[in-house]
Amino acid sequence: MKSRKNLWALLPVLLFVILSFVYFSPDVIEGKILFQHDTQQGLAIGHEAQTYAEQTGERPRWTGSLFSGMPTFQIAPAYSSNAPLKGLQQVYNLWLVSPVSLVFIMMLGFYILLLTLNVRWYLAAFGAVAYAFSSYFFIIIAAGHIWKFTTLAYIPPTIAGIILAYRGKYLLGGALAALFGALQIMSNHVQMSYYFLFVICAFVVAYGVEHYRAHTMPRFFKATGVLVVAALLAVGANASNLYHTYEYSKESMRGGHTELTPLDADDADKAEKSAGKGLDKDYITQWSYGKMETLTLLIPDSKGGASGRLSESERAVKAANPEIRPYLSQFDRYWGDQPGTSGPVYVGALIFFLFVLGCFIVRTPLKWALLVVTILTIMLSWGKNMMWLTDWFIDYFPMYNRFRTVSSILVVAEFCMPLLAVLALKKIFDDPSILSREKRWFYVSGAIVGGIALLAALVPSLFDTFLKEYERKAIGEPGYAEIFAYIIEARKAIFTADAWRSFIIVALGFAVLWLLREKKVSATVAMVALAVILVGDMYPVNKRYLNSGNFVTPARKTNPFPMTDADRYILQDKDMNYRVFNIATGGDIEASFNEPRTSYYHKSIGGYHAAKLRRYQDLIERQLVHMNMNVLDMLNTRYIIQPLEDGNVTVVRNPGALGNAWFVSEVKWVDNADAEMAAITDFDPSHTAVADRRFAREIGDKVVPPAAGDTIYETAYKPDELTYRYRSQQGGLAVFSEIYFPWGWQVTVDGKSVDMARVNYVLRAVNLPAGEHEVIFRFDPQSVHTTEAIAYVSLFLILAAFVVTGIEYWRRRKSVPQD
Repeated sequence: MKSRKNLWALLPVLLFVILSFVYFSPDVIEGKILFQHDTQQGLAIGHEAQTYAEQTGERPRWTGSLFSGMPTFQIAPAYSSNAPLKGLQQVYNLWLVSPVSLVFIMMLGFYILLLTLNVRWYLAAFGAVAYAFSSYFFIIIAAGHIWKFTTLAYIPPTIAGIILAYRGKYLLGGALAALFGALQIMSNHVQMSYYFLFVICAFVVAYGVEHYRAHTMPRFFKATGVLVVAALLAVGANASNLYHTYEYSKESMRGGHTELTPLDADDADKAEKSAGKGLDKDYITQWSYGKMETLTLLIPDSKGGASGRLSESERAVKAANPEIRPYLSQFDRYWGDQPGTSGPVYVGALIFFLFVLGCFIVRTPLKWALLVVTILTIMLSWGKNMMWLTDWFIDYFPMYNRFRTVSSILVVAEFCMPLLAVLALKKIFDDPSILSREKRWFYVSGAIVGGIALLAALVPSLFDTFLKEYERKAIGEPGYAEIFAYIIEARKAIFTADAWRSFIIVALGFAVLWLLREKKVSATVAMVALAVILVGDMYPVNKRYLNSGNFVTPARKTNPFPMTDADRYILQDKDMNYRVFNIATGGDIEASFNEPRTSYYHKSIGGYHAAKLRRYQDLIERQLVHMNMNVLDMLNTRYIIQPLEDGNVTVVRNPGALGNAWFVSEVKWVDNADAEMAAITDFDPSHTAVADRRFAREIGDKVVPPAAGDTIYETAYKPDELTYRYRSQQGGLAVFSEIYFPWGWQVTVDGKSVDMARVNYVLRAVNLPAGEHEVIFRFDPQSVHTTEAIAYVSLFLILAAFVVTGIEYWRRRKSVPQD
């Protein structure tokens, strides 16, 4: 009997595979692939490292393809210790193709979690679909936020391990938590893992209360100890990635702060508040959910849906006055508080109703944990719209100030709401008479949720003005009032259509449960009906944001950036290492530092990455945006792509580019960063090196000017290894047009280690001895080898825990008589 029950529990796995394939059909069947914006950017900035890995089998930890060079720790982290986990990852997703595999593992992980909560398999399958089909997950697939998605997919089974441990299955729970915790951390989205610490802490408190009431606190502390070890193993298995992310953050915009004095009072105030404390508050809260925007949890397009032209909405076009339809393309269909959005966070009208019902009929500490965390994270998602709370978390909550886009914390609500909804269904299907005993709360829940949706449909003006903030300011201008009145009506049409839709779904869900209560339908019929309502609700909403329009032929991914005439011209230059500055990207020069395309074919002065080196960002803000040619020369900027008035571009070769390395005649010593930055504003980099006195030991007391015939040139280039030959009669200070990084680089002259200094704010310099020698820069941090050893030991211990668990299970099974 037990074996048959286990087979039934495996049936949903097949269902998850089928449902995932159906959603992406016929595109995946036809061999098409997703065209994702962020993935495209990742392909560009990681192209050099990927090409090198394919050619040599080695993953470089440095790339020259963006921002004149930076580590790859946050571009494409790859460590040999990840291989076992990636192998397990493939087994876990049944070797399915992406994106089918993504939706599958999102459902499977939540299914595992619900089974550990003793939820019947069919209810667990229902909950798994409800969780996985939350709109935000499909939106981030479309955007290419795959690291974020996989992190979120591994969180539910990690929590399943925690639950098992607190239920007395210490070894299995610890092993499961360690394994999926390791997979989660490997997915490399610390922000999502951090947010779910709120959930984990709430669960620990809830189980602590349960054990306290049951007078079993020793078991609670034993389980907690096991989970602490599991957490250490999960962290240890990812020691390389975590350690180097942490260390790199100190040098990046995410954690490092500039040594420069701010240029104005506003910058000074921001610097003082954020110095050494993470990101600027305005940057953190730029994407804050509006308070009324939270209605999207129940009504998907209550703020218009995704950003885009209002003319793209059929509902808006039909509702608009024919006279203003030509103007609809000038207005955004999204009118929420955020600068823009790819779509709303929608958990489903049915799930919202069941969640509210669960708040009344589920009476366990776990209910309170889920409810409190849901409310807290919704409030935190409001960011600048509830700044007193956001300020407190930024100022006093560890690491909270390291993350931006606070609206993304709503993923926690997307987890808690379907979980509590399924716990409510568990109580109902375990004992349908509860709907009669709790009749009052059943009706109250339906009235609250259905009433909100109905009121929104009937009286939409109670909920919104249907205008953006700047539109509300402009409505008083002469001639605008009538236009905006029509725009309001067009947007209302979007709002009310989805409000009616949500009301109908809530009414249908309420009716099914009422019929179950009245014994008009069986539990099986009710379950099937609820599943149909759920899929009928979530499936078409997700298709608004991820559909066939997001797919392209494989050839598009193979060559995501078609080569231009400018690229072809530059690539005729076969020298191994020079740089390109593309200022023809549209907009002002600052846009050049937010575009990835140039990095696909060239070593770019600009690029795209949210965690660029803090020191290089200083150079951008103080020098590069002002087109300081001395600085461009020292960065070996050989080609500049410039726009023409007719919309085309031209390539200009820079005759002043200084090449890969050169000897200087003098050093100008300065006392601080301000003086160093000021000195490179107007200097001759071919003659002078500007150095902070902190590097006096590495540079030496005296610099000998180069003699006639002294020369230095690059002989070999690899992303993380640069080789030079030089000849010098008396020796001297060589400056290299490569970005200085304070750790990881090993410099040798004929195999003997030498010191490296920083000059010109961002470049490397070495005091070289006389004669003819070879200089090699190799980026090979010793910390990688140390952390890799820790990772392998941790992986071995996790595997050992599963082996021991399997042996124990086999022994118990052998000792129990079989039917």
